[in-house]
Amino acid sequence: MQHYFDNAATSFPKPDEVVEAMVSYQNHCGASPGRGAYKQAQEASRILDDCRDALCELVHAEQHECIFMCNCTDALNLAIFGIASHCLTNQEPCHFVTTAMAHNSVLRPFHMLNGHGITFTIVNADPKTGLINPVDIQNAVTQDTKLIAIAHGSNVTGTLQDLHTIGELSSDIPLLVDAAQTMGHVPIDVQAMNIDILAFPGHKGLFGPLGTGGLLMKPGLEKIMNPSRYGGTGSASELPTQPTTLPDYYESGSHNTLGIAGLLAGVRWIRNRGVKPLYEHEQMLSQEFIDGINTIESVSIIGPQTIRNRCGVFSLRTEVDPHQFANTLEEECGACVRAGLHCAPFAHETMGTAHQGGTVRISFGPFHTIEDVQQLVEGISRCTQQILI
Repeated sequence: MQHYFDNAATSFPKPDEVVEAMVSYQNHCGASPGRGAYKQAQEASRILDDCRDALCELVHAEQHECIFMCNCTDALNLAIFGIASHCLTNQEPCHFVTTAMAHNSVLRPFHMLNGHGITFTIVNADPKTGLINPVDIQNAVTQDTKLIAIAHGSNVTGTLQDLHTIGELSSDIPLLVDAAQTMGHVPIDVQAMNIDILAFPGHKGLFGPLGTGGLLMKPGLEKIMNPSRYGGTGSASELPTQPTTLPDYYESGSHNTLGIAGLLAGVRWIRNRGVKPLYEHEQMLSQEFIDGINTIESVSIIGPQTIRNRCGVFSLRTEVDPHQFANTLEEECGACVRAGLHCAPFAHETMGTAHQGGTVRISFGPFHTIEDVQQLVEGISRCTQQILI
């Protein structure tokens, strides 16, 4: 029997309501939003509008604009390349700041742009916890800094960064937050945290299907952030240029309405239960896991050693190749986990695990129980004994 522990990659299982909403849309609507005045097209537009409202409400972003994208990587690329494009077009000096805990969805765009006149600074993290000192971010800012990009929760260590302090210290510069591991898992308040742009996946903590995600951005940022694609929007069709109204400015082409219907159902499922209770459940699972792993001598958790400053993403340092360990864990216990560098090489370099090929990553979701965690710990213990014999 398979036991899924890879929610950091994508959530599974999904609530029944998600699948039901997608089937209902496909069977009874099926139209493209904004492409007609007939009833089905209007219903499709309502799905998008309702999902935008639900997403903004979830993170207290009622004053933000919601832009639908294909996933969190797509959303991060829009913000990064959009601001860089504006600077290059206007021949403005441009400097970005990120951290060593960033995902390749930020690091690779930064490195690509570095060859086109955009400079950037990578702020180091604490090698024991993965925490970033907000003052170090402040010190990395120059007069040319146009963007600060921060991963709220590490996809390697589960470390949660202090967005409240970072937001306060960087209030004059757009703050882009990668919420891939926290949206739907951890309470977020974009107003209290001074978040200008929040990038999120729909298919992880929000329980939507793959192919969904987006940006929540403060109005006015479109003046310094160019679109990443141009084309039909269903609006202002008489214009040869891109309409500047939001969200049309960034949403060329037909929407993934089927996926957004599922995403809306996922967000409503979370809203009905509350992010805070879901987070508390995840913390309970995390504490059980930490206590259990601490009884096994040959494996250790990297990053925060308590449930403080962390979400339910864990990386295990093992005495053998992490891929071998993960394969054995699946064969012997049916546990589905991920091994490797997790698209975050600098995070592994920081934590001292890059040279051994990374770690074994385990990530929890709201459908897991204490019994699931206990069985997983028992399986890890058995596999460790088997491999080291």
